[in-house]
Amino acid sequence: MAATTTTNILTGGEDRVLATAQQIVNSLNTPKEVREDMLLIFSSFDNRLSNIGDLVRNESSGPHRFESAEKFILRWDCNSNWEDSPDDAAEYLEAVDEILQMMDELSVRNGNGMIDRAESVIQIAMSHLEDEFRHMLIRNTIPLDADRLYGSIKRVLLSFAANDGEIDEEFGNFGEVGDGSLRFHERGASLGDDVCVDLINADALVELREIADRMFRSGYEKECVQAYSNVRRDALDECLVILGVEKLSIEEVQKIEWSSLDEKMKKWIQAIKILVRVLLSGEKRLCDNIFNQYESTKEVCFNETVKGCAMQLLNFAEAVAIGKRSSEKLFRILDMYDALASVLPDLQVMVTDEFVCSEVIGVLNGLGEAAKGTLAEFENAVQSETSKKPMQGGEIHPLTRYVMNYVKLLVDYSETLNHLLENDENGADGDNKENMSLTARRLLLLLMSLELNIEEKSKLYDDSAMQYIFLMNNILYIVQRVKDSELRKHLGDNWVRKRRGQVRQYATSYLRASWSRALSCLKDEGIGGGSSNASKVALKERFKSFNLCFEEIYRVQTAWKVPDPQLREELRLSISEKVIPAYRSFMGRFKGQLESGRHAGKYIKYTPEDLETYLLDLFEGSPGVLHHLRRKST
Repeated sequence: MAATTTTNILTGGEDRVLATAQQIVNSLNTPKEVREDMLLIFSSFDNRLSNIGDLVRNESSGPHRFESAEKFILRWDCNSNWEDSPDDAAEYLEAVDEILQMMDELSVRNGNGMIDRAESVIQIAMSHLEDEFRHMLIRNTIPLDADRLYGSIKRVLLSFAANDGEIDEEFGNFGEVGDGSLRFHERGASLGDDVCVDLINADALVELREIADRMFRSGYEKECVQAYSNVRRDALDECLVILGVEKLSIEEVQKIEWSSLDEKMKKWIQAIKILVRVLLSGEKRLCDNIFNQYESTKEVCFNETVKGCAMQLLNFAEAVAIGKRSSEKLFRILDMYDALASVLPDLQVMVTDEFVCSEVIGVLNGLGEAAKGTLAEFENAVQSETSKKPMQGGEIHPLTRYVMNYVKLLVDYSETLNHLLENDENGADGDNKENMSLTARRLLLLLMSLELNIEEKSKLYDDSAMQYIFLMNNILYIVQRVKDSELRKHLGDNWVRKRRGQVRQYATSYLRASWSRALSCLKDEGIGGGSSNASKVALKERFKSFNLCFEEIYRVQTAWKVPDPQLREELRLSISEKVIPAYRSFMGRFKGQLESGRHAGKYIKYTPEDLETYLLDLFEGSPGVLHHLRRKST
């Protein structure tokens, strides 16, 4: 440090001695040749004048060099293309260098008149260079190839069903249509790590760097940075247009209908990833390349360049976060949250503007709160969904389909939801909740609300047997959606076993509610003794009553629908195991007493085999008609 200081002092002293010697000689008004001789003589007396030879040479050639450089700069045609005349461009830069160098020398010699003249020339030169810098940036900007970028985006499609209009509007975009067709939710797209684009033609980088260097050395760094930022800011805005991102105010975003907003949210998700990982990283490389010698300036330049496009995307996300909450928005909001969270580390490394960084954090938190709030509102909507129209045939309710498809999608966001729900106090009783993740607890609460709602909706049916069919259909649907998906890992096997047990209980209750009356007709009580002396009148009445019961059950329950083939078969088998043996036994004991009389076929209409055949028509959702039943001939 001391050695460096001493060197600087000595160097400064040498400059002052040289300047003083020159001033003394000049004041003598002697001819140029005599002055040069006197200066050379001085150099022999003091070693600090050892460089006076250079001074003498510069003294003689300086005006000529300056005038030559000045002349070249002043006659430069502003309309000429820099890149088409590389030799002239190089000479122009050399002229600027010449004048800058002479200005340094003149400042030592106090050549004020010449300095003013040189500054005037530099001002003209910088105006030319600023224009050329700007035009070169514009001419060499490479348009964004959106097709190539989209080709590198990996998408995940998640399916959910559409609505058939049987439930409240709150669930209008997520139910299942009558034909069973599915819609798809496109999960937040991921961008390959190797995606890299050139924003400026590489051939122009050297020239741009050379111009920037001259402008900085001349004290025109502000003008240079402003020219760069303006051009590149416009280029980034154009990139957002190519990516389908519009400039919208918060008020405009909140007025957009959901179908259009959904498309804009999808484009935003793609755009934020492309902006940060492709465009901003490319812009950072470009800025570092052009302003590589000026550390603090290139940071400010980069921040000013990218601030506008970053804020445009953040404003849209903020509008979504504070907008009206509805269930269909949740997954897209979670996609936006994930997308912004995934690029946040890269963004924080590149962008050092405190305002932008704080806005990013604020918007990210806002999206997280919006997701949590939307989930809570969906839970409330499930609890309070009050459609009063019973499903025809005891079919699966659209609410059940909607919620289960919704819940299956939620599982795909478990990691994000666990993070967002860290401070959430809600839990669920039972079902080993201590071992559950935060997401699993909320899913459990949601399914509990659904089950309670389904139980209430079962009471819309007057027929208790149909209530149990409805409950079986819906609970089994829930169980199957859990069992055949990632939900099972979250809720556990014990949860599945309990619900399967419920289905069996409903099946038992159905048999009792639906077939007890028919089976009571096949009991011996009240028909007057054993098989040999039973009252024919009572027997006729019993067979007649059974036939009426069976035919009514057939007529009604063929219109009922059990969509699951295994449950449908198990119900038929359970009915058969209860009814057929009882009917066969009763008929075997008392058939002989009626066959001896007239019109026996009027009462003993069906064989056990007939009944088994007819049972196969139950729960198909196609109403049976009485004349479809075969009468036994007498």
